[in-house]
Amino acid sequence: MADVLRSLNLLETLKESIEKNNISDIRDALEDMLISRINIAVAGERSVEKATFINSLRGLSQEDEGAARFPSSVASEELAVFPNLKHPDFRLWDLPSFPSDPSFEAEDYIERFKVLRYNAIIITFSENPSANSVAVWREARSLQKETVYFVLLASVKDTEKTLEVKKAASLEVLKSEGVPLPKVFLVQPSALEKLNFLKFLEVMRGDLPEIRAHALLLALPTFSKSLVTQKKDAFKALVWAAASLSGGVSAIPVPLVASMVDATVAVRILTKAQISLCLDDESLQRLAQQRGLDPTNLKALRTCALSVEISKSEVKRRLAEAEKETSSATTRLVELAMPRHARSVSRSFTIMLQALNNAIDDMGADAEKVVAVVTGEEQ
Repeated sequence: MADVLRSLNLLETLKESIEKNNISDIRDALEDMLISRINIAVAGERSVEKATFINSLRGLSQEDEGAARFPSSVASEELAVFPNLKHPDFRLWDLPSFPSDPSFEAEDYIERFKVLRYNAIIITFSENPSANSVAVWREARSLQKETVYFVLLASVKDTEKTLEVKKAASLEVLKSEGVPLPKVFLVQPSALEKLNFLKFLEVMRGDLPEIRAHALLLALPTFSKSLVTQKKDAFKALVWAAASLSGGVSAIPVPLVASMVDATVAVRILTKAQISLCLDDESLQRLAQQRGLDPTNLKALRTCALSVEISKSEVKRRLAEAEKETSSATTRLVELAMPRHARSVSRSFTIMLQALNNAIDDMGADAEKVVAVVTGEEQ
C-alpha cells in the first residue's frame, strides 16, 4: 500500500504541475525517471558478502563482466565505482572499511569520500557494527543526512538462528553507542528476495525524494512479484506524465507531429520497462545462468510481443488500436479528471494512457511468470 500511495503522490505532484502549466516540470520528471539517476554508497569491510551484495543490486554474479570482485583489485583505502550496465546512471560506490584506529575521525572520512553526495549510504557488516561505523552514521545524521542505514549481510555459513543472534547483538551494540531506536536489516546478498531486503527497500524509498525513489526501483533487478507490482505502478505514473505531454503536443495543429512524438516517447518508456522488468534476452540469459535454469524456458514465458522486442511498429499498432477503442464516453470521463485548460487535448491523453498502460500490464504479467519460475513460487 505504501508503494501505491507513493505512486499516487507522484501523480498528484505531476497534476499540480499541469494545473500550474509547468510542462517543463513534467518533462524533467519524465526524463529523470527514464534515466534513473541515483548514487548509492555501500560502506564497510570489503568481503565476499559485500561484493555479492553490490553485484546482486545490479543483477550480476561474480563471474559477469564488470562485477565486483573479492579480493578487490582496488586499494583498501580507495573507493570503487560500479555503474549498472543496463542503467548507466545508477551507480554503486564501494567505500572502504572503517579503520579500527581509536584516533579515527568520522568527519574526515565523510569529507574524503564525499559521503553526503550520495542519495543513500548503506553501512554493511557481517558480525557487529564497529564503533567507527557508528561514528560515521552519527556524523552524517548530524549533517541532516537521513538516508543512512545499517545492513547485516548473511554469510553462507549463517542459519536463521545465527542471524537472529547476530541481529540482536548488533542492535545492542548500536544502543550502547547511543543510536536512538536502532534498525538493522538482514540481507541475503545472493538472494535479495529473502530475509529483510524488500522491507529495507520500502524504508529507503520512503526516505528518498519521490523521483529518486522511483529511479532506484526501476534500476533494481526484478526478483519478486511485489517488485513487479511496484514497478508497474511506477511505470504507470511515468505513462501519465508522457500522456500529459502527448496532450500538450497534440494541441499543435501540425499533422502527424503528435503521433510521431507519441511513438518515440512510448518506445523509450517501454524499452525502459522491458529492461527494468528483466524481460530482455540478455537479462533472462544471465538470470537463468545464476539460478541454474534453462534460458530457453524462461524466454518462452514471454507472450507479449513487447516483452521480446520493443519495435516502433508494434507501439504504433497499439496506439492505433487504442484510438479505435477510445469511445466518446471514455474521453468525457478523462475530461472530468483533467484540469479545465487541458480538457481540449483529453483524447490524445486517453489514447496514450490506454495504449501504454495495457502494454505495461501485459509485460508485467510476463515478468510475474518469470519471477515465479526463478523463485520457485510456481504452482
